Amino acid sequence: MLNENIKAVRKSKGLSQEELAIKLNVVRQTVSKWERGLSVPDSEMLISISDVLETPVSVLLGETVEAGAPEDLKVISEKLELINLQLAQQKAARRKVLHWAFILLSAIIAVAFIIMILAGSPYLNWDYNDPETAVVGTALHAFEFIFVRIAPLAFIGTVICAIMTRKRS
Repeated sequence: MLNENIKAVRKSKGLSQEELAIKLNVVRQTVSKWERGLSVPDSEMLISISDVLETPVSVLLGETVEAGAPEDLKVISEKLELINLQLAQQKAARRKVLHWAFILLSAIIAVAFIIMILAGSPYLNWDYNDPETAVVGTALHAFEFIFVRIAPLAFIGTVICAIMTRKRS
C-alpha cells in the first residue's frame, strides 16, 4: 500500500522518480525500490517524502490515493484553452489599435506636409531685425527643414507598419 501511494502521489505531483530522488538526496533506484515494494523508507525518510510531496504521512501509509482523474486534465485543458483565447483576443486588440494608430499618424504627416506646401514658408518674408521675430522665424525654418526631410521617410514607415498590422484573413 505504501509503495502504491508513493507512486500515485509522485505522479499526481508531476514528478519523475529522478526528480523525487534528487529532492530527497537519494538515488533513483531507491525510489524505484520503494514504489515496487522491494524496500521501505525509514521513519525520517517517510517524513521527508511527505514534505517533498506535500502530502500527510497518514495518506502515504494507509489512505488510498487515486491517480489524477482524466476529468481533472480536461478541466485544466479547458482553462488553458480559455487563457489562450483571451491572450489571442488581447493580441488582436493590440494589433488593431496599432494598425489604426499607424493610419492616423500617416494621415497627420500627410496633412502637415500639405499645409506646409500650401503655406509656402511665410516666415521668410518677416523682418528679422526684431530679435523675437528672428528667434521664431529661425525655429519655424528649422522645424520645416527637418520635417521636410524626415516626413517622407516617416510616412513610408507608417504606411508599411499599417500594412503589416492589418488583419489577416
